[in-house]
Amino acid sequence: MTNAEIKQADKDLIWHPFAPLISPFEYIPIKSAKKARLFTHGGKTIIDTVSSWWVNIHGHSNEHIANAIHKQALELEHVIFAGFTHEPAVKLAKNLMTILPDNFSKVFFSDNGSTSIEVGLKMAFQYWCNLGQENRTKVIALDGAYHGDTFGAMSVSARGGFTKPFFPFLFDIESLDFPTEENFEQVLAHFDELTSDEKCAAFIFEPLVQGAGGMRMYSPEMLQKLVALAQSKGIICIADEVMTGWGRTGTNFATDQIEANPDIMCISKGITGGSLPLGITACNKKIVDAFQSEDLEKALLHGHSYTGNPMICAAANASFELFQAQECKDNIQRIHNKHQAFIEQLKTFDNIENIRLTGTIVAFDLKGFGETGYDSEARKKIYPYFLERGVLIRPLGNVIYLLPPYVITDEELELVYETLLGFLREG
Repeated sequence: MTNAEIKQADKDLIWHPFAPLISPFEYIPIKSAKKARLFTHGGKTIIDTVSSWWVNIHGHSNEHIANAIHKQALELEHVIFAGFTHEPAVKLAKNLMTILPDNFSKVFFSDNGSTSIEVGLKMAFQYWCNLGQENRTKVIALDGAYHGDTFGAMSVSARGGFTKPFFPFLFDIESLDFPTEENFEQVLAHFDELTSDEKCAAFIFEPLVQGAGGMRMYSPEMLQKLVALAQSKGIICIADEVMTGWGRTGTNFATDQIEANPDIMCISKGITGGSLPLGITACNKKIVDAFQSEDLEKALLHGHSYTGNPMICAAANASFELFQAQECKDNIQRIHNKHQAFIEQLKTFDNIENIRLTGTIVAFDLKGFGETGYDSEARKKIYPYFLERGVLIRPLGNVIYLLPPYVITDEELELVYETLLGFLREG
């Protein structure tokens, strides 16, 4: 198909995510991609600074991952995971156990980040049910959270534009203010108060960085105190590591930066290197023990048609090998160092504020755009400006952030930085 034919067919037939059907932006046909670059049907090159929705860590069209998928597809493409198992799934579980907390003992396969959250919530709720404590129904989350688009995930996310049409159908939760240096003592006191009635089932959080909420960052010290308080009262702690996992915050998982281990971890996005969709919900022995029974009523009755798909597991195992290599770790540190140096240049501008950095994620807020939510007017200016200059930056309202694949070169980063500085100079 020609470039024009693809555009027209897309306009006629496809419903895109997170956008009105009459979109202010053109959908650009991408023909191919390699490493940190996308190539359009029109012959343009675009640097992918958002890792294609935060999933790509080893670069596009990675040959090691592609070969693993190809080899597995010729041997076993899929088999029902109820009543069967296979080596790629077992190998992936064993790989994950080498980087998960020491007290973790099981992984549950699903299809994406949202479903990994659904599984985590169901594990937590049924944990209490299996123990005969059905009164444990309260869930506590941080204000501004985004945990996904399925109904359980929406319920524990912030109420707002993403979820407004569905408010009547979501279950109620308790919300904690997002922790800052200024309010943390009040937040901790409020958390203590909310958990004083012994009715809280779970505390769910995005560790260190709220992604869709605007790349808001808080310290490991704050997270440590929140998790420690929850666990002192027996509350199940669910870490949503969907975005923060796989080195994004500088460690394998963001919760590696605190002493207290969560009880449940939800993992997705970078797990396959950005090649195929996969969700993992991992849990510790405490959770597993509540389900250790031959009684079907105590089983987690949840599953998906493509649960444990062998090709996806093969991709994840190949990605894991790349992630464990020293080259990957060096790249994560290199990007962090480059971002850190770039921040010194950003500090010279008075039209931005709240410059922040965690691992390979750098972000700042633009001033002067009023409303700062996802539908901020800022995006209508920012998004096309950078695309015209060959850089994919997908702002979160008035928040500009960079979260590139680990294979992005220094030269590509410098080009992105210069384009950003040019935007800021133009005001």
